[in-house]
Amino acid sequence: MNTTPWKPGSATGIGSLPGTDPREASRIVLGELPALPHLPELPARGVGADLIGRTAGLLVDIPVEVVPSGYRVTAHPGRDHRRATDLMNYDLDAFEEAVQTVNLRPEVVKIQIAGPWTLMSNIELVRGHRVLTDPGAVKEFTESLAEGLKLHIAEVRKRTGAQVVVQLDEPGVPAVLGGLLPTPSKLGTVRAVPEPDARDVLAAIIDVAGPGAIVHCCAPKPPVTLFREAGATAVALDVSLLRGAGKAVADELGEAWQAGTSLWLGLVPSTDPGTKVDLRELARPALELADRLGFPRSVLTDLALPTPTCGMAGASEKWVRRALSLTRDLGKAFSEPPEDW
Repeated sequence: MNTTPWKPGSATGIGSLPGTDPREASRIVLGELPALPHLPELPARGVGADLIGRTAGLLVDIPVEVVPSGYRVTAHPGRDHRRATDLMNYDLDAFEEAVQTVNLRPEVVKIQIAGPWTLMSNIELVRGHRVLTDPGAVKEFTESLAEGLKLHIAEVRKRTGAQVVVQLDEPGVPAVLGGLLPTPSKLGTVRAVPEPDARDVLAAIIDVAGPGAIVHCCAPKPPVTLFREAGATAVALDVSLLRGAGKAVADELGEAWQAGTSLWLGLVPSTDPGTKVDLRELARPALELADRLGFPRSVLTDLALPTPTCGMAGASEKWVRRALSLTRDLGKAFSEPPEDW
């Protein structure tokens, strides 16, 4: 039985869209994905609109600035910090306006932020080392992000009247766990973070995110079990990357479904493939996944939700509309499968 905040048959986007107009982006999302719209991200606007800068703007009492190597902690909020917070406010204004304009009051709205490990692996301390290399800094960042996320959820709820679900984007977790991140000198790598530590920090943020927390990781071997044990209601992944992932990943996916964790399946290309797109062909990897893991295809109704393969910042506006429409149609097909499926 489905116990998630979103209803069977829902579909949603991963987060990013092309362009620089938050009003138009919000109208597109609300029009194409009415059951589970997401607050659009528009990274083409530059500093503060990208995943790391956008999330850093939510941190409480930890301002950041842009340096040649990326984002770095600074003593006082400056231009870069203000830009990130201003852009987020513009996006919230645009989304609220679009909700009123299209006369749609969604029951559930999704927001996206960088997960704690991706955030802390992409922000430097004052001396240039990554935040995740300092246990004290990790604790401070986790607490700051938790407080900022709490405030952000409350603001989105107030503006939309909807239940808010949170997607934590964690593309960096495999590198964090594998000790693959380079040091400032580029001559070595940062020590791997032990899985129990990674799970505990992620669980602290998921606890604040509340019911329906999603962890998104578009990597060939996403650590599904770690995300599930940290408390994620759903794990979002790019199905096309799983073909050569091996038995261990397949086992983790099967265990996730067995435990009642939803899998958000990236099925619709995030950029125009340049060929005719057939709904059944798009659904085929999901159907084959259920078959391969030994589940009845009805599992897609209760424990799966279709998305684009990843963010769509590189897509054309024409493809964005088409892709989100196809994603919505897949959601309906998951809920009410055609007879020939």
